[in-house]
Amino acid sequence: MAQEKEKKNNSFGSIFKRAFSIGGHKDGGDTAKDKPTKKIIQDVRQDHMKKVLVRKTTKKIKHVISSKKLTATKKKKTTPVKASSAKATASRSKKVLKKTKKIVKKSKVLLKKKGVIKKRDTGFKLVKSPKNPILEPRAYSWESQASFNPAAISLGGKIHLFYRALGEDGVSRIGYASSYDGVNFNERLSYPVYSLKDTEVTKDHHSFTSPVIPSYNRNLYASGGGWGGCEDPRAVLIDGIIYITFNIFNVLNGWKWDSMSVAVVSITEENLLKKKWIWDNFSYLSHPGDRQKNWVLFPEKINGKFAIFCNLDKGDPNRVFITYVNKLDTSETPTVKDAPDPQVLPDHIVAWHKRTRSAACPPIKTKDGWLLLYHAMDKDNDNKYKLGAMLLDLKDPSKVLYRAKHPILEPEEWYENDWKPGIIYANGAVVKDGKLFVYYGGGDKYIGVASVKLSDLLDSIKGHGEVKLQKNKQINIK
Repeated sequence: MAQEKEKKNNSFGSIFKRAFSIGGHKDGGDTAKDKPTKKIIQDVRQDHMKKVLVRKTTKKIKHVISSKKLTATKKKKTTPVKASSAKATASRSKKVLKKTKKIVKKSKVLLKKKGVIKKRDTGFKLVKSPKNPILEPRAYSWESQASFNPAAISLGGKIHLFYRALGEDGVSRIGYASSYDGVNFNERLSYPVYSLKDTEVTKDHHSFTSPVIPSYNRNLYASGGGWGGCEDPRAVLIDGIIYITFNIFNVLNGWKWDSMSVAVVSITEENLLKKKWIWDNFSYLSHPGDRQKNWVLFPEKINGKFAIFCNLDKGDPNRVFITYVNKLDTSETPTVKDAPDPQVLPDHIVAWHKRTRSAACPPIKTKDGWLLLYHAMDKDNDNKYKLGAMLLDLKDPSKVLYRAKHPILEPEEWYENDWKPGIIYANGAVVKDGKLFVYYGGGDKYIGVASVKLSDLLDSIKGHGEVKLQKNKQINIK
């Protein structure tokens, strides 16, 4: 009780009250004689009380400051404890997660061994060169826009590329490069080795997409960005003559998109090796008025005739469409009625893809059959060109023996997704020292190469779950 009273008397209010009431205090017993003495006493008391007030106020302030410092110190001490606790919890969680992953991994391995979980098959893939792109557009006006979609042959210890070059004028011409090892193309000519005679007429042509536009604009053109010339060459060597097939806007049909046709030209082996670019026997293969693209010659005659892939897919996955002719002209080749453009065929699932676009490069003869690479699109990426593979019967190439279950090459690199994203277009392939080299256009702008040991690819196509046709010609998916 006494403590509470003392505390109350020492409060700020009581101290101020006492201090400021002293000067005005009156004692009824005082006389006038005593007033001077009384005044001195009052002054002393007032001065004393002021000192007491200052002392107690200072003490109170120090107490408040001290309390705040103590609180702040406690907070600082507790913070590291909380952080340490959180760190310990995170560490324990990581250990538990790591242990769980190990258990799951062991379980998967065990389940795979017992056959409960089947290993995901992503298929056999070609290996892209780390030096890709091996060829790019150059400053020359005739190939400044793009260098892509190359044909390839092996001759005289070298690999020769005939590639599509797109110039500033929108015209496609054929450029040339060669290599000893198949990857480093040290020889590349500064001029086109082949261009159409009507190129000058093509230069003055207005856009078929929009006739009111008088100047060339690459973005307006669906055919690799060009509006004329010779596009997407494929090359074969038969009996000492190199035949090159290519797509062309037919001058007789006014260069419209529907005028796209297939033509062929040739050069002798001797002239090629001497680099005498003397071209002979230009001729259309497809009929005027028929929209056709990407016909591919076999590298040898079959039963004494030229064999041409006109269409890989007419709705029957067991067979591809091949025509046999005595002459490379329009006298015996099929019309669009017999060989419809793949663009107009309905989508349907075959192996991994829903739409077959065209044969890629000319087929390669192997002990297991004709190895044919082809372009197709799957249901998940219907705007991307991917490369498929199949083996055809040696005696009857229209018969499909094996078909790879997965694409062997896909557009995943930056140079395959540049000007036109998602494009792999393989026009040429050669075998050198048991190794398959596939040359392709990437993104309708660059040239890349991918390779693999040929025997490994053949073994992969024949086994590991690929589609194989049985004697009854029914598809059996293992």
